[in-house]
Amino acid sequence: MTDHILIQRPNAAPYVQVIRFNRPEKKNAFTRAMYQTMTDALRAANEASDIRVTAFLGSEGCFSAGNDLADFLAFATSGTMGREVLDFLGALATAKKPVISGVDGLAIGVGATIHLHCDLTIASDRSLFKTPFVDLALVPEAASSLIAPRLMGHQRAFAMLAAGEGFSAAEAKDAGLIWKITSPKSLEAETLSLAAKLAAKPPEALRIARDLMRGSTEDVLARIDEEARHFAAQLKSAEARAAFEAFMKR
Repeated sequence: MTDHILIQRPNAAPYVQVIRFNRPEKKNAFTRAMYQTMTDALRAANEASDIRVTAFLGSEGCFSAGNDLADFLAFATSGTMGREVLDFLGALATAKKPVISGVDGLAIGVGATIHLHCDLTIASDRSLFKTPFVDLALVPEAASSLIAPRLMGHQRAFAMLAAGEGFSAAEAKDAGLIWKITSPKSLEAETLSLAAKLAAKPPEALRIARDLMRGSTEDVLARIDEEARHFAAQLKSAEARAAFEAFMKR
């Protein structure tokens, strides 16, 4: 458990669980402990009758900058993405109930790819989605190499995941990564309102509709594992070491 992740149950949104990132001094970069807390919350929601929707929220001006640098360098030493990361990605991909997100500001790395698994995402007009995997001599994760081309076509997926181009909120909406754009001041209220509306719907009908649209998760889980193998191999590579050293000198 970590206070860098707050698990909340807003009075204004019955049956909604909020997973709030609470590490603004580090741009909400995810540590292993944060991943574990998020995994536990997602798994708990699967079995809790009083939770029908989970909503991810960051802090003002920043959703998440991705992986914590210290943990990231530890991953490089160990040559693995880390069990906590993979457990979280698996829990996210197999969540039994709707998952939504509200983004204000930076959404980098896994802070961007997490939305590929969300059923609805609202973003403020100052948001930026960017995945600099290849710039760090790494590869896409969270099954983004599978889901993003399906969602937005090869060229836009390649621009995001391989070329490392940043997407504005408008570009992300046009690509299908997010559903709606709002102002920073309205972002949280609109996200919680959306969560409450979903939670008020007949839960079994909503579950069936969602499952029909999402389909089997077998290929997604297989791609998460495949990406993780390539990620681990790249972490040990000379080009990754050089990229990390260059990054640290910035």
